[in-house]
Parts: sequence; structure tokens; C-alpha cells
Amino acid sequence: MRDETFHAVCKPNGCTPVMLGRQRLFTVFILAATVLGIVVGWLCNRSLPSEKALEVAANLSIITDAFLRLIKMVIAPLVFASLVSAIARMGNATEIGRVGIKTMAWFLGASCISLMVGLVMAHWLQPGAALHLHVDAQVSPVAVSSSNAESFGLTDFMTHLIPRSIVEAMANNEILQIVVFSIFIGTAAAALREKASKLVELVEQLAAIMFKMTDYVMKTAPLAIFAALASSICLHGIGIVDTYARFVAGFYLSLGILWALLIAALVVTVGPRGLRLISSIRHTVLLAFATSSSEAAYPRLLEQLVDFGIPRRIASFVLPLGYSFNLDGAMMYCTFAILFIAQAYGIELTLAQQVALFGLLIVTTKGVAGVPRAAIAVIAVTLHYFKLPESGIALVLAVDHILDMGRSATNIVGNSVAAAVVATWEGAAEPPPQSDSA
Repeated sequence: MRDETFHAVCKPNGCTPVMLGRQRLFTVFILAATVLGIVVGWLCNRSLPSEKALEVAANLSIITDAFLRLIKMVIAPLVFASLVSAIARMGNATEIGRVGIKTMAWFLGASCISLMVGLVMAHWLQPGAALHLHVDAQVSPVAVSSSNAESFGLTDFMTHLIPRSIVEAMANNEILQIVVFSIFIGTAAAALREKASKLVELVEQLAAIMFKMTDYVMKTAPLAIFAALASSICLHGIGIVDTYARFVAGFYLSLGILWALLIAALVVTVGPRGLRLISSIRHTVLLAFATSSSEAAYPRLLEQLVDFGIPRRIASFVLPLGYSFNLDGAMMYCTFAILFIAQAYGIELTLAQQVALFGLLIVTTKGVAGVPRAAIAVIAVTLHYFKLPESGIALVLAVDHILDMGRSATNIVGNSVAAAVVATWEGAAEPPPQSDSA
């Protein structure tokens, strides 16, 4: 996780007005782009004949396509650099120790629960089924002409697991192969420690550069949102807004279920005093929600966990790892959004594909904390991997900012629960003595 993010965003007594002002301004741009996109799309749909509307939608989609190409451009180096640096910072697996093993065990369990909630709720609510889109009817030149998702099975997944060449994998954006290679590189670098320190520093510098590049790309999101909404409504009419409303409502309902499960696990592990933890972090959760940034809340959250009675040495260990490896809200969103896109195009993923999707998201959501709306990049990776229409990103991009607020707040709750649970497992979840500054 990038320390400079915290220094730029927050001071010890809270977030700076400058950064919050920029967040509010960006939110205004997002809202303005959303409203303008709806209005322009509706006017074009009502006033233009179908042939002209198709032409206008095609022209608007050029903007969205440019945004998608920029996202794809940074995917391979971003995943490689962020994952290698995150694993290398953990240290040798044999020396992580008792706390590290317990922390990663909780992260894995919480990740599985988050993804499962997203899968179950997306299947139950079917938020994209009403769209009835066809791949060959899309105007996006980067969209695939046909989907062969049905032909993808477990055998294909295993065949594509190990890269023949990392250069080939990078060139083709074969994300799972890049992840496998990155895990090996990161583990080896962690084992070599000082001998690989210069390489780790270089990779971390590359990661910082790719984070900044992604930040630049995401600054164009309002323009892409306008084009995506205007193009979709121009083609399909204002009725698509109702589908978006069901999508957003279904996602927040799913987040509510995930919160209930996390809080229940906290109470079972820590006891009734766990509810006091949720109460004490409520303002921090609201901060993350309002700014769409869980990083903005990090310094304040760390102090609140210590005040609750979690030793600083545990909170300072679990929380940074959680920001890289325990993005509960983002993981659930990726699952929900990918199935939404598949449903919108009438593509049904097989059980083997969903198992592969489960495993792919477990690893691709790791190490990209600190990237604004990084979930869009993860969704782009996954759509490419399963040969789903990449133009489907435009469907979720229009409401991504609204959903980003909820998943950022969820990440705060998930990491707070993780720190409290690990401290309890260590028998250290008691108010620390006044002299404890460890």
C-alpha cells in the first residue's frame, strides 16, 4: 500500500480540506456527466430515426472505447508490479509467524464469503436479465464479435494457468498467467530478502508509476460515463435507467447482507463488545463512503482500532495487509458486476466457469489497493479472460462511482473486523496499558 497516499490525503487529525475539495469536485463532475448523458441519450432516442441514432451511438462509443483501451493498456504492468511488491513486502512465508498465518486465513475466508454473496445474489436477483443485449448489435469496435464462453471449461483453465512465456502473457493480457508468474517472482524475492532488495525497490517504483498512470486514466471517467450512458440510452431508450436502478439497489442489498455476516462473525469471535467497534468507526466509514476512498480513512482507522483495545503491533500489521488482500466490497462488486454483464448479453456461465471466476477474482483483486476505481480494471481483465463482451464495461461504468462509495465503506468494515478477530485469536484484544506503544 502506498504510504504517500496517506500523507497526501490525510494528516494525523484528519483529511485535508484540499483533498476533500477535489473529491467533491470529481463527484460533481461524475453526477453532471451522468445527468447529461441521460438527457442527451434520451433526446437522441426520441428525436432521431433508428439509423441516425445508431450512428450517433457509434460516434459516442469512440470515447468509451478510448477509455477501455487506456484501461487495457495499464492492466498487465499494473497487476504484475502491484502483486509482486505486495507479496515481497510480506516477507518469507516461513517467517510470517503466527499472526501472519491467522491474518491470511481470515482474509481468505472473508474473500470467499464476499465472492459467494456476490454470486448468489446476482443469480437470485438477475439484475441484467431485462436488457436482452446482443453482442453483434453493439457498435463498439473493441467488442468481441461473438462469445465462446460456453466452450471454456476447467481443462482450458488449467491449460492457461502456467505461461509459456511471460512476454507472450503480457502481450496478450493473459491475466491469470501474469498472476502465476508474479506470485513466483514475489515469493522468490521475499525468500532472498536483501539479495533481491534492489529488484523489489524497482518493482515498487514501477507499481507507483502504474498507480499514477491509472489515476490519470480514471480522471477521464466522467467523459467516459457521459458517452457510455448517452450511447446506451440512445440505442435502448430510457428504460435502461430502470435496469441501472435495480442493479444499484441489488448491489447495496448484497452489501447489507455482507455487512451482516461480517458483524455476526465479529460478535461470535469477539463477543458483544464487537458492536462497540462498529459504533466507534461509524464516522470513518462515512468518510470512506463520502470520498469513495478507503485509503483516506486509514490513519484515523488505525488509531480507532488501537483505542478499541487492539495492540498497535497487531493493528499496524493487519490493516496494511488488509488494504491489499482483504477488499471485501471490491471483490463482491466484481462478481456481481461480471454476472450482471453476462446476464445482459444472455450468456450463462457454466459451473466450471464460475469456479474459475471465483479463483481468478481471489488473486486479481489483491495488491491493487489505492487505485481509484481499480475494480473497473479487474472487471476488464475478467471479461477479457472469459471472452465476454468487453463493451459490457460501459454498462457498469455509468454507475460505478455510486457503487464505489459502498464498496469503499465495506472495505473499512471488513478490515476492522479482521484486525479485531486476529487480535482475539492472539488473546490480545484487551485495552492496552498506557505505556504500550508497540
